[in-house]
Amino acid sequence: MTTLKHSGFYKLKFIITPDEFQSVLRLFDQKQVQFHRTNHDRTEHDLGQVYEAYQTFYQYFTMPEKPDYFPFFVYSISLKISNESSGFFVRNEGISFPYNEQWAEDELPSVMLSLPKGYQIDLEDEKGKYYVYEDIREHQPLTYAFFNEIANEIKKMTKLLRFSVPAGDTLQEQKPSVRISQNAMNDMMNAWIFKKYKLVMSSK
Repeated sequence: MTTLKHSGFYKLKFIITPDEFQSVLRLFDQKQVQFHRTNHDRTEHDLGQVYEAYQTFYQYFTMPEKPDYFPFFVYSISLKISNESSGFFVRNEGISFPYNEQWAEDELPSVMLSLPKGYQIDLEDEKGKYYVYEDIREHQPLTYAFFNEIANEIKKMTKLLRFSVPAGDTLQEQKPSVRISQNAMNDMMNAWIFKKYKLVMSSK
């Protein structure tokens, strides 16, 4: 179907330290950007509050002992660049892994930044109103370029996450499509979740 031609999202999943995340937020600071929680009131947060929310999320997974809360890091991001009005979405997404021949009850963290691939065009013919999705790169090239700028900034400070889980007498490597910085890797390998499941971080 035509409406599905440009469906889906450009995505980047990552985990970086709060300080590294703050350097990414500086890119947003140069644009007309609004961060909204995805609650009923769509509460707006400034960059300082976004940073604090990320810090709380990050600390949950890097503490030596498991905290007694579970953090959520979810925002819709609306931005205006020149005459383009668009938006990104950022949310925490767990990384499942096997443990004792089933899925572990806990998950490793990642944050997913996403941008819709499609730009909705409203049309009408003799049968009535309908819409199609066209390539966002053609309709909002500045938004797409900004998404790439953020993604490239994150890629520069990260590499693919690789870790191993115990499987009988051996270790089984996990290869999620998530990027991690060296500093975040160092923090996480000493955290409660690595100790609990005897995970081994690959340093390659």
